[in-house]
Amino acid sequence: MKRRTVQDVMTKSVVTVTEETPFAEIVDTMAEHRISGVPVLDVARRVTGMVTEADLLRKQEYKDGGAGHGSLRARLRRHADAESKAAAVDARGLMSAPAVSVAPNTPIAEAARLLNAHGFKAMPVVGEDGRLAGIVARRDLLSVFQRSDADIRDEVISDVLIHKLWQDPAELHVRVQEGVVHLTGRVEVKSLIPIIVRLTAATEGVVDVVHTLAYDHDDARPSAYPRA
Repeated sequence: MKRRTVQDVMTKSVVTVTEETPFAEIVDTMAEHRISGVPVLDVARRVTGMVTEADLLRKQEYKDGGAGHGSLRARLRRHADAESKAAAVDARGLMSAPAVSVAPNTPIAEAARLLNAHGFKAMPVVGEDGRLAGIVARRDLLSVFQRSDADIRDEVISDVLIHKLWQDPAELHVRVQEGVVHLTGRVEVKSLIPIIVRLTAATEGVVDVVHTLAYDHDDARPSAYPRA
């Protein structure tokens, strides 16, 4: 099965603002569309930055000042950046730039790691020309877990066991319940078991893999040879 990428799950109709969009209009736009962030575009529809709820809240947070916690240097750096955003009146001053973005052909797993690494709820999808192609949110990436148990089972058998590992499906039993794959049966060598588990776990929609696989030969142990 072809692995889905960001372009398969992203939202193509994106709410955006320009660098000149006023603070209050950004707040109204995000509230109206119930979104947590908006890409900032230039006249050529290239992404120049991203404004999030956190950026907007700086104005309220820094009304009474405060440098927060952490080392002095880190506090001063964060304080200067936050104060700058707190004083901003338009998207140009509010946005985080350059925006963290992904390409349309980015694998879903890689996009998920990027979102988690930066703590974002969504990020713009940018084509090779730098223009906005869409936006991908956490909920979009979670859609891979909406596959039916039957679809997951079929792929594990046909793609993992037969196509990739050349295993006889009659020797292995695959059961899927709520996305959890249960594997039972026997394989020829012990070293094959972790490979089966790893490839099964990598199948889209799999939540976990539970196995009680047995083996005929322990190929991890050196063979004993009779003395000459």
